[in-house]
Amino acid sequence: MAKIFPFIFILLWSSAFITTKPIIDNSDPFSALSFRFAIVAFGFFLYSVYSNQKILVSKKNFFESFFSGVLFHGFYLGGVFYSISIGMPTSIAALIVTLQPVLTNALSGPILNEKVSVKQWLGVLLGFIGAGLVLGFDVGSKIPTAGLVATVIALLAITFSTLWQKKLSNNLPLSINNMNQALGGCLFHLLIIVLFIDPYIDFSKTFILAMSHQIFMVSFGAFTILMYLIKNNSASKTVSIFFLIPATSAFMAWLFLNESFTKLDLIGFLITSIGVYIATRD
Repeated sequence: MAKIFPFIFILLWSSAFITTKPIIDNSDPFSALSFRFAIVAFGFFLYSVYSNQKILVSKKNFFESFFSGVLFHGFYLGGVFYSISIGMPTSIAALIVTLQPVLTNALSGPILNEKVSVKQWLGVLLGFIGAGLVLGFDVGSKIPTAGLVATVIALLAITFSTLWQKKLSNNLPLSINNMNQALGGCLFHLLIIVLFIDPYIDFSKTFILAMSHQIFMVSFGAFTILMYLIKNNSASKTVSIFFLIPATSAFMAWLFLNESFTKLDLIGFLITSIGVYIATRD
């Protein structure tokens, strides 16, 4: 069962890009994210109680998980949502954050003392080339400077969050770890709202459907799988699967949103798949 987790993760995580636009069309990005992670934190709290997990943990373990959530749910998702809300093309945002495996591979050696093989570097290179073929030629609109900066911040945040999560040795149950991380993301976005934002949410049918998808399929599903993969695999191998996200998102956009999907996209998807296979196989 665990062997199919990466494929389930890819499908669920990619689908999040499809539902981000309808969410920010009906709310500001930070109100949407604070709402999302308040529900996610409460959901993991209920599950932890139901499964008799110890809710109260040491201050050290709590703040380690909390800080990971600030990086991942706060800076990463906040940066992506904000950039798209001010006009950054979704495909470009996806391509930029896809550089994460490159940074993770470069930093996992000095930070985690992981050995990154030539095979893994070759897989990363092919993955980047494939992702670039799928999305790199879609640049047709002006990229807002603030959106570019926010997306780069998101890239750095998800990279360091992955390394930080792998470095932790608290061995908390996934539900407790995810609860604390969701709480960190929720409070981060609430702070942004208090300091900078005039919050609003239109609870339309479109918003509710898109938000429900991101809460249940992405936050409860995909993120839990990601934490499992990080805990049980090397950081460099785990993040290599992220190279499939842009190509899969582009395919979903073609399937559900009638966006174009060219032969060049298909070639890029194939190259990316080969790269991920090379980088992640034992």
